[in-house]
Amino acid sequence: MYSLLLSFFVASRILISQASPLPFIFDRAVNDTTSLAPTPQNVQRQLGPLLAKGASLYFPGTPQFQDATSRWSTYKAPNIAVVVEPGSAKDVATAVSFANKFGIPYLAMNKGHGSTTTLGAIKNGIEIHVRSLNSITINADGKSASIGGGSYNQELINKLWSNGKASASGSCACVGLMGAGLGGGLGRYQGFYGLISDNLIDVDIVLASGETVTVSEKSNSDLWWGLRGAGHNFGIVTRFTMKIFDSPAQNWYFAQFVFTQDKLEKMVGLVNTMMDNGNQPKELMNYYLYAWNPAISTTEPVVIFTIYYIGTKEQAAKYTKPYFDLGPVFHNDSMVAYPELASATGLGDEDFSCAHGFNRVQYPVGLLNYNVSNTRAVYNLFKEQTVAVPALNLSTVVFEGYSLQGVKAVPAASTAYPHREDNILASILAVYAPNPALDSVAIPWARKVRDLMHSGQPGRQLNAYVNYAFGDETQEMVYGYEPWRLERLRGLKKKYDPKGKFNFYEPIKV
Repeated sequence: MYSLLLSFFVASRILISQASPLPFIFDRAVNDTTSLAPTPQNVQRQLGPLLAKGASLYFPGTPQFQDATSRWSTYKAPNIAVVVEPGSAKDVATAVSFANKFGIPYLAMNKGHGSTTTLGAIKNGIEIHVRSLNSITINADGKSASIGGGSYNQELINKLWSNGKASASGSCACVGLMGAGLGGGLGRYQGFYGLISDNLIDVDIVLASGETVTVSEKSNSDLWWGLRGAGHNFGIVTRFTMKIFDSPAQNWYFAQFVFTQDKLEKMVGLVNTMMDNGNQPKELMNYYLYAWNPAISTTEPVVIFTIYYIGTKEQAAKYTKPYFDLGPVFHNDSMVAYPELASATGLGDEDFSCAHGFNRVQYPVGLLNYNVSNTRAVYNLFKEQTVAVPALNLSTVVFEGYSLQGVKAVPAASTAYPHREDNILASILAVYAPNPALDSVAIPWARKVRDLMHSGQPGRQLNAYVNYAFGDETQEMVYGYEPWRLERLRGLKKKYDPKGKFNFYEPIKV
């Protein structure tokens, strides 16, 4: 996550827009069951006539291909030969069956935020760009919405807010809703409603066989368990139904503080007290980060701390007052409508946090609380490396402290999401312009920072949130240490993806 203040040292905001589909004219299909190179001619001739009206194929060298394959992190990006933009949900199944027939690897993509290095294993593949499947319909009962698999967080927030509704969604505006949800999906409303995955009612998914099935508590219930926390392993979601609720508040309050490093220990102590071992009120959440801000200091990183509160400034005052009293060098606070909150705090569609085209090396770790001396050591290591290698000074260390009542109300064994006991999600995000010479510096440094953060909680196993995972973690770190969890996931993998067609995103090893 990034603060609004990061814009001080970002030359310009980068907005990735979607090009309008430009349909190709297709030749008559040829009956061929042999292997097929995914060249423009072959795919246009063979796959084109099978797709619905409104579908598009994009090939390298075109602006549409560039837009559709652009990614938040360019490090170990998948190698794509052709993009299929479906005109309907049925086209997703058609593309999967076509790729299976000719032995071509494939990958679904929405907003391009997956950053695990396992994605780099796809070579000369087909990207199924589900972004076009982005419809959102509030159902007649007013308690659920039917949502296309290509919808993203800000779209859902805007639609629900305009109808007086709310639901679980991610905090960063530009992230695909179901991409996050298949790995659990943390966010600002989780104190009320739990994770994104906890709010699913049913899911239409294209399996590795090319078959489309509906998965719910009553239909394919074994897969229902696995989709909610390890879902990237099992298929492509084309549509889902999600619980929605009457909005608890139209406006949110936020307060953002910038501290110099000499206030770090006192600030972290205040955060520990406020979070109360994961028992903070469901209306209250926070995050803080280490980052460079030359407008404040050119010699050391600053500490940027943000409080979100579902309520008024006056109601939040008892939580914010200690931070005002601590003496920030800068602060900013405001009441905003919920759809404006992401942009107001540096997490909007047009902010650097959503910009594509950088290498982003990310390592996560789940924590119970903050070890004050450990957070100092992490700060020192962050400063040491970014001073030594200025090309890394877009990097951040982030600590996300969401409210937890809704998450912990769901029985831990009821879904594949394994980390409900974690109170804090910490991560190092090494950010730099693509440069192979920096990879060998950034990766071991990021891993060292992650390990240092974990060392502040002796005796705990290292939990790695799958949506932030780098790709070299153990299966246990990502999917849980209880033997029955991995056994169950491996059984589902053997049943629903025996040939490993969906082995490109933190794959379950069977």
